[in-house]
Amino acid sequence: MVSDAKPALPHPLPGAIGLSHLSAYDWEAADGVCGGSPHLHLVCTEAYVVTGGRGAVQTLSPDGYRDIPLAPGSIAWFTPGTVHRMVQGGDLRITVLMQNSGLPEAGDAVFTFPPEVLADPEKYAAAATLPPGTGPETAAAARRRRDLAVEGYLALREALVAGDNGPYLEFQRAAARIVRDKVPTWRDLWRAGALATAERTGAQLDALAGGEPAYLGEATAYEAAPTRLGGFGMCGRRDEYNLPGTTLPYRSE
Repeated sequence: MVSDAKPALPHPLPGAIGLSHLSAYDWEAADGVCGGSPHLHLVCTEAYVVTGGRGAVQTLSPDGYRDIPLAPGSIAWFTPGTVHRMVQGGDLRITVLMQNSGLPEAGDAVFTFPPEVLADPEKYAAAATLPPGTGPETAAAARRRRDLAVEGYLALREALVAGDNGPYLEFQRAAARIVRDKVPTWRDLWRAGALATAERTGAQLDALAGGEPAYLGEATAYEAAPTRLGGFGMCGRRDEYNLPGTTLPYRSE
C-alpha cells in the first residue's frame, strides 16, 4: 500500500541538529580576503560539510590561528569559543550542521566587533541586526556588519599570532556578557530539543531491554524543503529550514 499522508513534525532532525546551506560571500574585506563575518558560538559546535567550490575557514582558538582548506567532500568543525571566518576561494558552498538546534538561532553567535561596540549592548544590537528581506538595503547592511566584524577580528588575530592571547580572551568574556540574559531561554530550548532527544533514546533502550518495543508502532518518515532562500547569514547567502520546534529563523538576520 502506498500512502500519500504527510505526517506532522513533532520530532527534530537526527540528534536535534540545525541545518542550513550557505554560499560564501564574495565581498572583498579590508585585508583583501573575500568571505563572511567572523564570529564565535558560546555553547554550540558547528560543522561545515563542503558541497562545492573551494575556500577556507580561518579560526582563532587557544591553538592559535589556523587556516583550514575547504574543498568538496571535506568537513571542518569547531567547538564553542572558536572564532571562525569563512573565506571564499571560488563558488564555495557548504551545508551547515549545528549542535543544539534552536540555540544558535536564539543568539548563541557573537560577532567579533571592536571592543567599543561589544561594550555597549545597544551598539552591538544595532550593528548585528539586519533589515528584513533580501534586497539591496539588506545586502548593504550585511556587508557593513561583515566589515565591522572583520575589523575586530584582524586585531584579535594580529595579537594572537604575536603571542598575546589577552584580546582574544577578553573578546570571549565580552561575548559571554552579551548573551548572559538569554541563558534561561536557551536552557528551555535545550531541554525541549537536544536533551529531550537524548532522553527519548534512553527510553527506547529501556523498552528494548524489557522486550516491549511498542514505540516502534510510531515509526514514520518526514520531509521538508527550505523555507527561505538566499537570506543574508553571517558567512554568506543562506537557505534555511524552519522546522517547528527545531530551527527558528535567525533573529540577527
